[in-house]
Amino acid sequence: MLLAVLALAGCRPAPTASPAAAPRYTVGAPYEMGGVWSYPRADTTLVQSGLATILPDRRAGRRTADGEIHDPAALVAAHRTLQLPSILEVTNLENGRSLLVRANDRGPAPPGRVIGLSRRAAELLGVRDGTQVRVAVRPAESQALAAALPGEENAPPAVAAPRGAVATEALPPPPGARAAERVREAAPLARPAAGVTEAAPVVPDRLPEQVAQGAPSPGSLYVEAGTFSRRDMAARQAASLAGAGATVQAGGPRGREQFRVRIGPLPDPAAADRTLEQVLRSGVSEARITVE
Repeated sequence: MLLAVLALAGCRPAPTASPAAAPRYTVGAPYEMGGVWSYPRADTTLVQSGLATILPDRRAGRRTADGEIHDPAALVAAHRTLQLPSILEVTNLENGRSLLVRANDRGPAPPGRVIGLSRRAAELLGVRDGTQVRVAVRPAESQALAAALPGEENAPPAVAAPRGAVATEALPPPPGARAAERVREAAPLARPAAGVTEAAPVVPDRLPEQVAQGAPSPGSLYVEAGTFSRRDMAARQAASLAGAGATVQAGGPRGREQFRVRIGPLPDPAAADRTLEQVLRSGVSEARITVE
């Protein structure tokens, strides 16, 4: 009997080894997720506002779109269209907290969410599913990552968008977070001397848990169906979505106006999700939830 038990034990399959990390720079081809097509492209100036969600723990140990291994305890994120990896500054508009995360995967699956955060990043930011956030690419850090990885021949040039002044104050680290060193006020950037190449920023593989506190600035929720350069085209789309309450909003300098078709303001994320689903079912695949 003992020999039979030992023989059966020897027949058990060996445990599956975790995949090895092989990070690389990637943009990738168009793909479908959650019934919506996404079209990745390199963009180092992206700033967008919308709703966040938390990545499911079942991703733990799986290979990400850029060849890393997902770790729910790391400050990482999923984005539908940005180059990977990218460094993003994510701000919780409802409580003012901001944090740097490393976008290294595609997603999130729900079409009404602009970013999916690892569980640890969500904890530090105080984010739940449907929290209002602003996502901004950090161009210098993202470009440094691209240059250090295979595939950087497709990396976009680093173009920094103008940044307004933001008043911040020290925030006590949330439970379990390591206290960050106090950051001194930055001196004006000095131009490198002639013939001297300015060093690229060093981006650690694992970002530190440094949370900044700004003023909360929640906005109103809208579903944006499309943006047009001609009012008549926007009016045509709005008419097709009249049942959802779509209107046309004009904006931009004279001669270069843009006409947005949007629905709202909507009372809460659940209402925004229902409205987005209605618009997507009507065939407007580029519709999204925005915060203004």
